[in-house]
Amino acid sequence: MDNPIHDSHHIPSTAAWLAEGQSSQRDMLDSLQALKDQSTTPFSIIASHRHNRPEIFEFADKVYYEPFDTTANTDKKSDAEPVIPRWKFVLEHARQNHTKVLLTGRNNIAYEEHREEFDAAGIRLLTGATSVDALKTIDDKFAFMQQCHQHDIPVAHAWRFDNIAELKDLLAEHDHQPLCIKPVTGIFAQGFWQLDSGQETGKQYDSFEHLYFTEEKRISTAQFINAYTHSLMLEERPIPMLLMPYLPGQEYSIDVVCEYGEVLAAVTRYKTGKIQHIGYEQSVMDVVIPLIQAFGCDGIVSVQTKADENGQHRVLEINSRPSGGIGYTTHSGVDLTKIGFAYWLGLTEKPKLADIAQQIIPCQVRAVMTGVKIEESTTE
Repeated sequence: MDNPIHDSHHIPSTAAWLAEGQSSQRDMLDSLQALKDQSTTPFSIIASHRHNRPEIFEFADKVYYEPFDTTANTDKKSDAEPVIPRWKFVLEHARQNHTKVLLTGRNNIAYEEHREEFDAAGIRLLTGATSVDALKTIDDKFAFMQQCHQHDIPVAHAWRFDNIAELKDLLAEHDHQPLCIKPVTGIFAQGFWQLDSGQETGKQYDSFEHLYFTEEKRISTAQFINAYTHSLMLEERPIPMLLMPYLPGQEYSIDVVCEYGEVLAAVTRYKTGKIQHIGYEQSVMDVVIPLIQAFGCDGIVSVQTKADENGQHRVLEINSRPSGGIGYTTHSGVDLTKIGFAYWLGLTEKPKLADIAQQIIPCQVRAVMTGVKIEESTTE
């Protein structure tokens, strides 16, 4: 565990480290390699992950397997032997490799709890914010929305429920409008459903159509209530949920490079079918800029907004880590990974949002699927 998986290059005196992420680690490492090729100042690129991920590792100069942390919710090895905590393992090896910048990815709260140790080691820690409280508020969508209201930031409305009685009471009060449901915490739209009461079309939605076209994420209200009422999963593991007005307008994803609440660079994008439309929409950024400031976001984060029936962009959530689509930004002439890390590594001056926005060339992007051969590994 203490030895790197591979070390393909001589390691310079400065390094950038990307710890295990949700879905964008490979693309960001690719961008860092391009930055390294363009830079006159040498630096190394380090990546770490719990699993054997050759499609990620091939873009790093040095890689480590992160330990399974038996106390972390994201790790399922409950029968594993106690090991060094993930944050401590990364900190020790980051010191050894003279790491200057560490982006934590998915386990940001565990790292944030030990920010002082990373600061003492001279490591610029990027967790998405600069306090545990801020990260927990961002992860709790209900608490997040309440804080947005306190800062007068346009945000989607939501009502929390923890049982079927509370859900029925809320539906009785709010079912005169289109509604949707999602969990208080979660990613990748897991648990999100648009409720169909039949009022919009004047007839009950076809049950089989709900099951057949699941990508539309629609379900009849009656069927959701029935499933929720009889769920054995919820009996064993209660899941706080939100009932929300369904916003009919365009949804945007915004990739943001930020520092202590200041937006340094950003790219906006929206999706129609399979096509991502990349650009810089000022009306969206007018909501995003004060949002980033209010939560003191720090690092590379993503924001989701959606327009209401009046065209007002409303915040849905902040993801305190890079989005899975941050690699799309490279096609606009603005690579946000390169911009952020070039600054944090001391290769460039502090970026200015107005300057970056002028460099963005609007474009359309389609994602494609590729395959990577996985060799057998005995290291896990």
